Amino acid sequence: MTDVLLLHGARHSAWCWWRTTLELERRGHRVVAVDLPVEDPEAGAVRYAAVAAEAGADLSDPVVVGHSLAGLVIGLLPGLLPVSELVFLCAPLPVPGRSLREQQELEPDIFVRENLQPDSMREGKTVERSAESAVAAFYHDCSAEDVELALGELRPQATRPMTEPSPVSQWPPAVPCRYILCRDDRILNAAWCRRAVPERLGVVPIELDGSHSPFLSRPVELVDVLIG
Repeated sequence: MTDVLLLHGARHSAWCWWRTTLELERRGHRVVAVDLPVEDPEAGAVRYAAVAAEAGADLSDPVVVGHSLAGLVIGLLPGLLPVSELVFLCAPLPVPGRSLREQQELEPDIFVRENLQPDSMREGKTVERSAESAVAAFYHDCSAEDVELALGELRPQATRPMTEPSPVSQWPPAVPCRYILCRDDRILNAAWCRRAVPERLGVVPIELDGSHSPFLSRPVELVDVLIG
């Protein structure tokens, strides 16, 4: 049995892991999916990591999975609780002392530009993305049932985790790491992942077909990779 701690990305909640959680539990693993404080404009990566560590306190040396924006967070977890492995899933990689916005200026190919911007913004928060835009960017290969659920659960996202200098001090982390990319990801640029992951983590990314949301669209394949 493996303990698994799941951290969602921007605008999402623990709900997004429901299919992956069911598959992991079906195979006998113990799972905790965390609700991160994405709506709190004062919360940055340190706060996100503290919430995740508290949620995973009863797990035994978990595999920690960080999807999308949570890739900026999971590097802090080994300093807060025993961790067996970090898995970056369709995620940017932190650069200590540099914000994600600064990374984008230096590496404009991190993201698929046409799908990066939400439809509307206000100070400190992403207000909303239209249903059509969200489906095109996040859920284009998900079932109609999951799309309907997802669109009803999206939350505003405070921008501090993207604009603050990364508080991660040890890079690469002092625990084993893996990276999973999706070939048809319309948020993270797969070409950037293939270049940056070996340079920064010293591993070759594992590739899956599909969108930015494999936890919904292909949970069995995702669990096959996570647990082997």
